[in-house]
Amino acid sequence: MKIAMIGCGYVGLVTGACLAEVGNTVACVDLDSDKVKALNGGVIPIFEPGLDRIVAANRAAGRLSFTTEVQDAIEVSEILFIAVGTPADENGAADLEHVLAAARSIGEVMTERKIIAIKSTVPVGTAHRVKQAIADQLILRSLEIPFYVVSNPEFLKEGSAVEDFLKPDRIVIGVEDQVVKETMKALYAPFNRNRDRLIVMDVVSAELTKYAANSMLATKISFMNEMANIAERVGADIENVRRGIGSDPRIGHHFIYPGCGYGGSCFPKDVSALASTAKMLGYDTPLLDAVELVNKRQKSVPIRKIKRRFGDDLSGRHFSIWGLAFKPNTDDMREAPSILAIRELIAAGATIAAFDPVARGNAEIEFRGLEGLSFSDDPYDVLRGAHALILLTEWSMFRSPDLVRMADLLKEKVIIDGRNVFDPNDMRRHGFEYFGIGRGESQFDPVKQ
Repeated sequence: MKIAMIGCGYVGLVTGACLAEVGNTVACVDLDSDKVKALNGGVIPIFEPGLDRIVAANRAAGRLSFTTEVQDAIEVSEILFIAVGTPADENGAADLEHVLAAARSIGEVMTERKIIAIKSTVPVGTAHRVKQAIADQLILRSLEIPFYVVSNPEFLKEGSAVEDFLKPDRIVIGVEDQVVKETMKALYAPFNRNRDRLIVMDVVSAELTKYAANSMLATKISFMNEMANIAERVGADIENVRRGIGSDPRIGHHFIYPGCGYGGSCFPKDVSALASTAKMLGYDTPLLDAVELVNKRQKSVPIRKIKRRFGDDLSGRHFSIWGLAFKPNTDDMREAPSILAIRELIAAGATIAAFDPVARGNAEIEFRGLEGLSFSDDPYDVLRGAHALILLTEWSMFRSPDLVRMADLLKEKVIIDGRNVFDPNDMRRHGFEYFGIGRGESQFDPVKQ
C-alpha cells in the first residue's frame, strides 16, 4: 500500500519505517525541514534499538522517504496516518493543535477517497473533531469526497518500539466502515500471521483504550512505589514483597518494580489527559489523581535520602549520577527523575558529575547553562571524589559493576539506588552504605511533605 505518515517524531518514524519494512511505500512528512534533511542524510533524531537499520534499508530500497511536501505525500497515498505530537496544555489536557492542523491540511489538498488513521495519542472525541475539520475544508472547496477516520492507537515501548511494532501483542483499530476495516486488516496482516492480534472496535472505545492502558500501567507503578514506602517504614524488603505478589497470575510480574517514579512522553501526559477529560465531563478521578501525586512524590525520594544522609545544606558536596534517561534503552529525558534530582541537589549547593550511555546529548540541552553539573562518557570517571553515587536509570551495564574500583574512586562509599539494581547485602559486604527504595534499611519518612 501507499502510505503518508504525517509527523516524523517518535511514533511516526517507528511506524513509517516498520510499515515500509514489510513492503509498503511510505512517505513520512514533517514541517521541520532540518529534521527532514537530517533523516534524508541518514541521521536518526532519536535513540531506538534497531531503528537506524530498518530506516537505512528501506530508504535504500526506495520504500521509505522523508519530505516537507504535505500535498505530494497525500495525493499519492491511500492511507494517511496522523502521528504528530499531543503535548499536555497548562491544564493537563492533550493539546490537539497539531492533530487538527494535520486534518485541515488533508482537507485542503485531498482529491479522492482517503482513509485517515489517527496514530497520535488523543482524547476521546478527537476522531470526530478530525472528521469535522476535514469536512469543513472540503465544504470551503465545494467538494464532496468520501473519507474515513480510523482510530489506530500505538502501544510502543521506548527502547523496544521496533520489536513491539513488528511483533505486536495487540493491534487496536477503531472503525465504523466494513470496507475500511478490511483495508486496515490487510495493512496489518504481515504483523498478524502467527495468531490473530487484531482487536476491532468502535472509534470511541479505541481512543479510550490507549489512555486506559497507559493509566493502568502507571497505576501499577505508583501502587508499588506506595508499597515500597510502607515497606521502608515497617522494615520489610519490597523486593521480597514484589516476588510474593507477582507470583499471583492475577497480578503478574510486569510493572511492579519499585523505583524513583515513571517519566517519559506517555505515562505522565496520558494519566493527566485522561483525568482532564473526565473532569471536563463532570467526573472526578481520585484514583488517577493519586497515581500522579504518588509519582510526583516518588521522584523526590532519592533527593530526600541524600539530604537525610548529608544534611539539607549540600555546599561542598559532590555527587555522581548514573542514568539520565527516564528508562533504559532510550535517550528520552522527558519527565525523567534525573531532572528533578539534578536541579534540586545543585540548588542545595551540591555539584554533580553525570553519566548516561546515550542520553548525554539531550541532557546537555536540558541543563544548558546550569553551573555545577558536568558529564562524562565513562561511568567510573564520574565517581571520582564523589560523596555518593545516585543511580536513577536501570541500564543493564550498571548491574554488575566493579565494586572494588567504585570503592576506590568514591570519596564516601554511599550508594543511593533509585531503581533497586544492586543487591543490598553484596553492597554492604563491600563496605558501602546502601540506600535503596523500600529495602527496609531505615524507618525515616522519605516522602513526608
